[in-house]
Amino acid sequence: MAPREPQKARRSAPRKKNAPAQLASAVERLESRLSALQSERDTLKADLKAALARIGELEAAQTDAANRIDWVIDSLHNVLEDKA
Repeated sequence: MAPREPQKARRSAPRKKNAPAQLASAVERLESRLSALQSERDTLKADLKAALARIGELEAAQTDAANRIDWVIDSLHNVLEDKA
């Protein structure tokens, strides 16, 4: 087998004259995407805040219900002890 010849370094293609326009267009698309992502992030933050508040309300309601049930059970025990 014959030894390979080293490949010559290739030059990158020269930039076209409309490259600045393409770059500006790419930057504009990225800025638009960034703005959309920031808006989505802010919406998600608000949704999370509302969900956490709702979770707190539900936990408080659950604790209150459990306390009431405990109170009723204690009251029933007291009634039964008084009758005994």
